[in-house]
Amino acid sequence: MKKTLTALFITVALLPTAWSQDRIYRCGNEYTNNASQAKERGCKVVEGGNVTVLQGSRPASGGGSAAPRGTSTSTSSSSSPSGAPKVDSADQKARDSDARAILDAELKKAQNRYEDLKKEYNDGFPQKSALEMRNPQGYAERTAEIKANLTRAEADVEGIKRELSRLK
Repeated sequence: MKKTLTALFITVALLPTAWSQDRIYRCGNEYTNNASQAKERGCKVVEGGNVTVLQGSRPASGGGSAAPRGTSTSTSSSSSPSGAPKVDSADQKARDSDARAILDAELKKAQNRYEDLKKEYNDGFPQKSALEMRNPQGYAERTAEIKANLTRAEADVEGIKRELSRLK
């Protein structure tokens, strides 16, 4: 009876360690439970909750050649993946033309919005409404909001201009 009790006590004492999970380390977007590898790479311990890691699979190369990694199968300086479908030169010109037309339309809309906001902002003194005459805080908030929108609209115009310059 005494041996059975001792065996039971040892089993119960060791049970939590059998169920416990090793420490999990996060290394960027990867997870590992290898402490030496984690220390080497400067990974951080994941705390607070369980971690479930599913092993992903690499996408199959789509009909391309079996060229080793780091070598190029074409002499062009395109940045498209090797499995990407090739586009005819005329089709590419049509796509570029469509993209340019869309960006031109977006630029006109953004410029119109910027001009409207600039008029409404009135060099920092937008026209006060009847409510804002009694509530100066509301006027200050609206002025700040218009200024923020004006800054955002100006950044939009500049961004679209940059995109257009890349296409030309």
